[in-house]
Amino acid sequence: MRKFITIILLITISIALFGQDPLWIDANYRNQNYPAHTYFTGFAALPGDMLPNTPIEDIIQQIKAKAQTDLSEQIRLKISSVWQNETELINTNGRIYGREHSSSFSITETDAEVTGIKTETYQDPKTKHIYAFAYLNRHELTGYHKSNLTFHISQIESLLQTAQSLETHNEKGKARKQGEAARLLFVKVRNSQEMLIAIDVNISTNDLQQTKTETLYEQLTQMQARLAQAIYVYVETEERNFSKPTTILGNQLKSALAKMGCSFVDDATDADFHIEIEAATRHYTTDYGFVTCYADVQITLTDNHKKKTVFQDEFSQKGVANTQENAGRKALEDAAPNVTNRISPWIEK
Repeated sequence: MRKFITIILLITISIALFGQDPLWIDANYRNQNYPAHTYFTGFAALPGDMLPNTPIEDIIQQIKAKAQTDLSEQIRLKISSVWQNETELINTNGRIYGREHSSSFSITETDAEVTGIKTETYQDPKTKHIYAFAYLNRHELTGYHKSNLTFHISQIESLLQTAQSLETHNEKGKARKQGEAARLLFVKVRNSQEMLIAIDVNISTNDLQQTKTETLYEQLTQMQARLAQAIYVYVETEERNFSKPTTILGNQLKSALAKMGCSFVDDATDADFHIEIEAATRHYTTDYGFVTCYADVQITLTDNHKKKTVFQDEFSQKGVANTQENAGRKALEDAAPNVTNRISPWIEK
């Protein structure tokens, strides 16, 4: 009899311990054990028979997603508040960088990168109600975005150093690409900073690396302003000195254009102007040991901004030397200033 009573008690205790609803269903429990100063939380509930034709697994996933969205929305609202405060600061002293402001601004998924959300779900076997609880530790999220912030700032520093070196060596087209890549990273830096402020409005400027960020942004702005003054050219040549392919005219032309302040890009779509040249040499005469040759040159100049050909011409340039090959080379070299003179009125700013 005692054994029987003991078994009954054990069953009763088991039901009490394992048959009850999870504690997080209760709002008071959530508030006490997942306080707002430590956690972001989201909660959702739905009667299990509300969607009778939907598989229960799909309903659970929907409730889970709703709880996660509820959590994420709290963060987005905080970021929106941060942005509004910055807009007021900009109107006051213009100190905030790198943000295009408009009254239609809205927070997007990429603006608020929320990672590390943990979600629990439960279906009540009696009522068939389905519940979901999502929670995220603020300290973990802070650590993630501080790490992201440091990483992206380091990338920006590297890109700017490379860009400045390229600019010094007059490779302005490549420098401009490095600057554009750095500017895209500033968006990620800003998003991490906004997230950190949303998590802790009292976070220090040191933790936000604000001074370093503003200094780097100013460096980028000044560099891009300088690079915007350059003329970017893509030179495409097809040259032959009799039977041999060569780049004699193209090299001479680039040298002349560089002295005019032009910079060269490796992709025609990045250029302000696209220069296409076809050149071939031909024998003319041989007299008293000297060979005369001509380089027949065709030029096409396209303004990529206007999306049209603005100049097109052809001419022949003479070259004289002791051999046919040298005479052809001379003709191609001397054709370069002729090309420069013809196209320069169209590309000078």
